[in-house]
Amino acid sequence: MTSNRKQYTTEKIITAAIDLFSKNGYNGVTTEEIAKEAGFSEKTLFRHFQSKQNLLEQAIDRYHYAEEMRAIFDSKLTWNLMEDLLLISQNYHRIMHRNRKMLRIIMKVGENIPGLHEYSHRHPHALKEFLTNYFAEMKNRKKLVPFDPEKIAITFLYMNYGLAHGRMNEDPAFTDERFAKLIEESVALFTRGLTP
Repeated sequence: MTSNRKQYTTEKIITAAIDLFSKNGYNGVTTEEIAKEAGFSEKTLFRHFQSKQNLLEQAIDRYHYAEEMRAIFDSKLTWNLMEDLLLISQNYHRIMHRNRKMLRIIMKVGENIPGLHEYSHRHPHALKEFLTNYFAEMKNRKKLVPFDPEKIAITFLYMNYGLAHGRMNEDPAFTDERFAKLIEESVALFTRGLTP
């Protein structure tokens, strides 16, 4: 099977799985139903994924954010605290909103599938590491108050996760325009608290 054909098949099956899991729950969907929805045989699904849990794990990797966020940390930072934190927050929320179906699935089934909670948390852990390294470097450059970089990273992550969770639950207070302004104001407050 050519690489393009394999990628097409994988994407179709993952998309079908996410749609069905989000409608009927992880336990309410069979691999046969996923394969049929994607337009393939169950044999093809197993050839690509081996198991339903492996399919879910590959969906997590495909639709989560560690690699996209790594690219921002590797090439787009300006070492201006306000600009960088705003860029990081805006991209985090763009990705979280785009992947909200997948994230809802993880929240619903994460505790019921052995190892899935830890597996899905690799992405937040990676982002925490990127942020910790960033805050440590900003501290070295004397652009940050002398706090523990890891604690700052955790606080920043939870601030953004809380906002993303509210938006994911379709809180009517979070229209696109109001949400964008809320991110800007949150980052401005956070920056002011960290600036020497």
